[in-house]
Amino acid sequence: MLIRFWGVRGSLPSPILPSDIRARVSAIVSRMVPEDIESAESRERFLAGLPPWLYGTVGGNSLCLSVDIEGFNEPIIFDCGSGIREMGIARNAVRPASLQYHIFFSHFHWDHVLGFPFFGPGYNPSVTLDFYSPKPGLEDCLRATMAEPYFPVRLETMRSKKRFHLLEGPFCIGPVSIAFKKMSHPGDSYSYAVSHNGKRFIYATDTELSMADFVPDEGNTGFFKDADVIVLDSQYTLGEAIEKFSWGHTAFSLAVEFAANWGIKHLVLFHHDPTYDDRKLYGILQSARWYLQRLGVKGMEISLATEGLEISL
Repeated sequence: MLIRFWGVRGSLPSPILPSDIRARVSAIVSRMVPEDIESAESRERFLAGLPPWLYGTVGGNSLCLSVDIEGFNEPIIFDCGSGIREMGIARNAVRPASLQYHIFFSHFHWDHVLGFPFFGPGYNPSVTLDFYSPKPGLEDCLRATMAEPYFPVRLETMRSKKRFHLLEGPFCIGPVSIAFKKMSHPGDSYSYAVSHNGKRFIYATDTELSMADFVPDEGNTGFFKDADVIVLDSQYTLGEAIEKFSWGHTAFSLAVEFAANWGIKHLVLFHHDPTYDDRKLYGILQSARWYLQRLGVKGMEISLATEGLEISL
């Protein structure tokens, strides 16, 4: 199972600004000494030693990730934020081409659907798109986002074959088992658990965790306990989460407690606030790892979701 991140920002896309680039260049130059530019090797060492918030970027696209299974050329996609455009470009370059995609929606807020009209494979008449949601009205929602006066291209203009599925319980796609669970978010949001060859990955964006999510009942235990990876909404600091109570998102510290509570091996912080720059996000990652140490939890890994990140299970 290969998990790829194509968009990691929540609420709306947030591209890096020219002022951010100038500030980074200035900060990088200020760190240089003459020995750093003596040769190609010294330059590479210097660049490799820079903090990730200076040399690289978390990314500005809204939410989309994919799961690929070896020997099964039917990618599974979660959400259609602006990152799905990048995924479509990448998949069109792969041979043999994928002729079937399985697309799951956590919910239908703008940041989760706005990229779909730019998904290149959707215009290929040889491609079949299967859409899934536990919430009724998926086809109507997609049509509405591509209707006048909001968008000039209609859903039927995308020449791929399209099939819409209302989820009612756990099911399988080829060798993969998929389950879902309703979470706390305005208008509802659904998490998905993907299982294959004894490994389990959970996609849990747009959720405001509460004490009910820590209760060891049958539903929580069966879905979360001992998962290998969870990609989890961790948009806020604790102070912001208190200030924005009922907005439907979670503090990173509570996300750490949640993953530790359920014995999850790898927590990926996700759904980054569009107002946070890369330096703040890497600071949150550092704070989350420090908090995990303070909790005394061993054997759990914490990562920051970034565009281009790949996790293999």
